[in-house]
Amino acid sequence: MSSSALSTTADPQAAVDSPAAPTAPAAPATPHTLVENLAAYVIGAFLMSWGLTLLHAVGGVTGGLAGTSFLISYAGGLPLGVVFFVVNLPFYYFAVRRMGRSFTLRTLAVVALTSALTPVQQELVTLSGMSPWYAAVFGGLCVGLGMIVVFRHNASGGGFGILALHLQDRYGWRAGYVQLALDAVVILCALPLVEPTVVLASLAGVAVLNMVIAMNHRPGRYNGS
Repeated sequence: MSSSALSTTADPQAAVDSPAAPTAPAAPATPHTLVENLAAYVIGAFLMSWGLTLLHAVGGVTGGLAGTSFLISYAGGLPLGVVFFVVNLPFYYFAVRRMGRSFTLRTLAVVALTSALTPVQQELVTLSGMSPWYAAVFGGLCVGLGMIVVFRHNASGGGFGILALHLQDRYGWRAGYVQLALDAVVILCALPLVEPTVVLASLAGVAVLNMVIAMNHRPGRYNGS
């Protein structure tokens, strides 16, 4: 066999032994600035409080501690914003232990702002004659988008969101699915207090909320901090 033939014949062992071409290193994540974080917390709290306002206007509920707050508010006639802030308090100890002090303080700020904006929205906007299905689905969408905004800036909307994020970081469980299971329990508890049609609409809103989270918040998808 000629030398030219040898030079053009592929050597299988050489192909095995040759190192793979180096891949370009991933670009480092650019941290958010203080102004970006503050703006995100205001935007996220506004969206969440607007979603809660829509749901409250039709006597609906949602999942998580927000849904628990609805039930307490309906049963006791207490202001929704105040109840929402108070029921979140026990979760901050867990948040400090599991997620860190910085995450907890940011979450406390978001929850306080959401609690303060909810009664303001209820006073500024008159909502009547809305379909429960529209209010529940659009309200769930707003709450889900608000939660994604604050998740991206190392905070949460409090309550079950803290637990869902911890389980995602610790075990890789999708935060949206974890929260969906917890939310279903809250919705079932609403049956004695809320009309069945509104409960069904609320379930649709909870599904939309958690679909937004499941699609947009998963490990490795976002590198900002």
